[in-house]
Amino acid sequence: MEGKLLHEELTYKIRGLLFNIHNELGRFRNEQQYCDALENVLKENNIVYQREFILPPSFDGEKKGRNKVDFLIEGKIIIEAKCVSFLNKDNYFQCQRYLNSLNLDLALLVNFRSKNLLIRRILNSSRLQNP
Repeated sequence: MEGKLLHEELTYKIRGLLFNIHNELGRFRNEQQYCDALENVLKENNIVYQREFILPPSFDGEKKGRNKVDFLIEGKIIIEAKCVSFLNKDNYFQCQRYLNSLNLDLALLVNFRSKNLLIRRILNSSRLQNP
């Protein structure tokens, strides 16, 4: 597996769709508009997804529905969309929390606000250490 990207073909396709959305809509829309556009292109491309997928509670007493991912793609990849000036550690930690909760390997953290679309691959560090 050395040198190989996780879910390479699927992420390549998703990245292309994300770039097309950014090129079409620009960088000054809100997160919901980008997510609506992404949902449309996922449907058009027959990519299986769940939007605003609610995570299970992570501890006793946590209210149901507290955390939800923007998109869960084919049960393999999380897409977390942002429209912020800069991505920060909280965005990264949010993706890590989601990956751990769903026991998945890969999230794509996407910032539509930047001049050039920014897509960060976030790996589940706990799964990498304990495959």
